[in-house]
Amino acid sequence: MSDSASIEKSDDTVPQRILAWSENRPLWQRDALRRIVLNGYPDEEAFEELLALCKKEHGDQTVTLAAKPLSKDHLPVDPGAGESISLSGIANVSGVNQLATGQTLNFEESGLTIVYGQNGTGKSGYTRILKKACRSRHAGEIMPDVYSVSPTRTAKADLKITRTSGAAETVAWEDEGESAEMLSAITVFDRDAASVHVQKKNEVWFRPFGLDIPDDLAGVCQEIKARLTTERETLEQKRNSVFVNPIWSSRSALGKALSSLRHDTDIAAVTPKTAFSDADEARLFKLQADLAQDPAVAAQAQRDCAAQLDQLESYLKRIEQALNDEAIQALHATKKGADDMRMAANTAAHDAFSGLALEGVGETVWRTLWESARAYSQVAKGAGTAFPPSSGDICVLCHQEIDEPTAARMLGLEDFIKEDTESKAAEAERVFKEAEQKFRAVVVHVNKVSAAYRSLKAGNFALARQVLRFIALARRVQVQTLAQLSGEDVPDPLALPESVAEAVNTEAAQTRAYAASLDDASGGEAREAVLNEQADLQDRKQSHELLDIAKTEIARLAELKRIEDCLRDTATTAITRLGNEIADNLITPRMRDRFQQEIVALAGNRVRVEVVRSGGKFGSPQYEVKLYANPKAKVHDVLSEGEQTCVALASYLTELANASHTSALVFDDPVSSLDHRWRSKVARRLAKESGVRQVIVFTHDMIFVNDLAQLASERNTPTALAHLTRGQDVVGIVNRDLPWTASSIRDRIDKLEKEARDAKRLFEANDDESYKTAVSSLYSRLRATWERALEDIVFANVVMRHRDYIDTKNLKRVTALEEADVQIFQNGFKKCCDFVDAHDPSRGHDPEPPEPSEVMADIESLKDWSEGLRTKMNRVS
Repeated sequence: MSDSASIEKSDDTVPQRILAWSENRPLWQRDALRRIVLNGYPDEEAFEELLALCKKEHGDQTVTLAAKPLSKDHLPVDPGAGESISLSGIANVSGVNQLATGQTLNFEESGLTIVYGQNGTGKSGYTRILKKACRSRHAGEIMPDVYSVSPTRTAKADLKITRTSGAAETVAWEDEGESAEMLSAITVFDRDAASVHVQKKNEVWFRPFGLDIPDDLAGVCQEIKARLTTERETLEQKRNSVFVNPIWSSRSALGKALSSLRHDTDIAAVTPKTAFSDADEARLFKLQADLAQDPAVAAQAQRDCAAQLDQLESYLKRIEQALNDEAIQALHATKKGADDMRMAANTAAHDAFSGLALEGVGETVWRTLWESARAYSQVAKGAGTAFPPSSGDICVLCHQEIDEPTAARMLGLEDFIKEDTESKAAEAERVFKEAEQKFRAVVVHVNKVSAAYRSLKAGNFALARQVLRFIALARRVQVQTLAQLSGEDVPDPLALPESVAEAVNTEAAQTRAYAASLDDASGGEAREAVLNEQADLQDRKQSHELLDIAKTEIARLAELKRIEDCLRDTATTAITRLGNEIADNLITPRMRDRFQQEIVALAGNRVRVEVVRSGGKFGSPQYEVKLYANPKAKVHDVLSEGEQTCVALASYLTELANASHTSALVFDDPVSSLDHRWRSKVARRLAKESGVRQVIVFTHDMIFVNDLAQLASERNTPTALAHLTRGQDVVGIVNRDLPWTASSIRDRIDKLEKEARDAKRLFEANDDESYKTAVSSLYSRLRATWERALEDIVFANVVMRHRDYIDTKNLKRVTALEEADVQIFQNGFKKCCDFVDAHDPSRGHDPEPPEPSEVMADIESLKDWSEGLRTKMNRVS
């Protein structure tokens, strides 16, 4: 348990207990508590921010707003038993609405201060400062002067305070900054504070200060829950209809993944590892075509295809066998052997026929000619004819008779041909020739296996390309080899590429297996594999569209998961438990009795109510204010607005009675909308309270001002009066005392004496016209003061204008009035009338105004008369 939570319940306050409890709550609720404590129940903008903070706490990374949890800096503090804080004044105000700068509003530290002002004169500006600085509930926001071209953005003021010990200090307050703790001991009551106690529901509830905080937090939770529920319903409706009627196959891996999407599904794990290729397209087309026809026919077609692949494999093997490195090396070796044998035969021929006239005997050209001659001889003379011809025979070439030397040479040539060297060379050349012809006869062209190639291309395009490349390179190897055998120089000759025959063999085996699966009409494993392959290909083909659907769905599911997590935060069980605990410790019989005393003091027996516990809802138990006479009646429907305000004040004052200190109370228009019955009772109660602690009242009700001032005077309570007025572009101009119409007789006399001194200066300056005007105005106000004296002093405020009741308790004081008093009044009043232009005077009537000494004497006459009459009246018991 935290330190703040371990405070003894007898010593802590409701807000402190709530603060300690909140430390283990979600951040967004702690932020909500701060808003409730400072500004009351959240508005629409605040709810939107709280909803965003709740989502952020559960993983919404799009929210940049930071939570500001409730802290001790937001709570009022107890200055300690026996210690109290009073306000001495507010000065150096800036940045607060249209409040004028350079003003100082002073307060009576040990009694009552009444600050009067008509609507729009700045009362709310000063109370907003106090609510903010004193950490009041429902403090609201302070706006700068919206009419100013360059308004001061930050509200500031100097608050002068005094402690019970007499220590005085000035607190430099700045809006949005940390307020001094001691200021939070001062309490501000206004209509917003009243709403804490008189809820705008069907009943009126007694809600001690702070006990409504769990209520409001529970209300926030319910509102957030409602908004989340609406969002959840909207998200549920946004589920793509494709999940009801899938466009994917339940057989494919992608389809299975789409059918089991979760909020945390990794889209990368669902994405196919390879892109859909042309080969995949061809395979899918083939599968669709085969599966669409008669299984037996499709199977036979596949077997025929496998047979063609077998032929292709055999062809490729023949090429490989004929054109591989070993075969080519053997061919080159045969060529070299023949060349070597021929070279040996040529050497022998050279040695044998070097003496002949012609060169080249025994070499290739000569041998060709010799063999041609032999062949021709056999043809011309018939088979079996001897060759070469003997002496005396006719030569088959030159048709000349052969002589003895010629016959001998020709016989020598034949013998050479028949010798071992030449015969071996001839045989080697024959062998090479046959090998070369065989090598040249190898047909290397795809047309040789065009049917098989087309079949393979339709089924396995990639393998078909490998086969085509193998054949093309093999053809090139063949051409290069023949060129080399012909004696051409071939730079960087190619080698036969890697065999693809085995891959073709595998394809043939798979084709046969595929044929078997097509025959498997009963739905066995083989056919299932084909159907699964087709499904995988189909879904891979549309994977781009399917993955977009998956991403949208995963995002929707993630948001739904976030909303579900947020909804768990909105449970109010813990809040209800807190409210019950606070209520059980606060709403004691003693407090209920004190509430009853306060309501009687404010409303008498007219509002006969009691506090009754009536169950609870969400935040905390409800303590309902019920009528004694009819507990079933709805108090909200029975009590007037004034009566409800009295109930609120009674609740407010009940709580203050249990506080350990008597720091200042500030009331902002506490009798707004009240008639005289409630106004006078509230005045009496506040006057009484001002005898216990400092009470500051801001009001626009002059009758309430008079009642309050009179009641304080009767109690001999120190009282300070001030009023606020408007200027050209500003409000809140501070004036001592009350306006002329509300000033007391003594205040008026003091003002009249000042005006008389001002008029005297005009007289001494010989400014006759200005002096005459000033005296006329002075006597007009003097006459009004004689009239007010009649009301306040002669009739002892028994009857007051605009007051709809008679205060009879002072009626006996009227008996102190004597004939001399009446005569003095008549003389003084009549003289004033002589110098007041109530009507337009005649042209011939232009009296000279009294001299300054006479004017001052007339004022002194009123002063002496009023004080003397008061003295006599005070002697009346």
